[in-house]
Amino acid sequence: QVQLVESGGGLVQAGDSLRLSCAASGRTFGRAAMGWFRQAPGIERDFVAAISWDSERTRYSDSVKGRFTISRDDAKNTVYLQMNSLKPEDTAVYYCAANFGGAPHNNGNAYDYWGQGTQVTVSS
Repeated sequence: QVQLVESGGGLVQAGDSLRLSCAASGRTFGRAAMGWFRQAPGIERDFVAAISWDSERTRYSDSVKGRFTISRDDAKNTVYLQMNSLKPEDTAVYYCAANFGGAPHNNGNAYDYWGQGTQVTVSS
């Protein structure tokens, strides 16, 4: 079993930055690929970014590539999402997820564990 707790969300203005954190506990974090997804009201959950278990591979959605960076600190059992140049369309609840297959999938169905989410609101 894995517990994931996101933090770092908030209300910011367009162009600002935020760093989201996802703290993991339970099963061995170091073997899990981690992903970030987001969901805005009335819209399906979307892939944002993912990182492999060994940090060797990352992938991003086209909408955030060049603005967001995913990273992990296995010593702290934490994965981060650095979000720069935020836009109003980035407004959503952001969820982190873990999959023990190890690969940075962009499909939410590949993930076994999910956090409760943290709200990010970007005003124009």
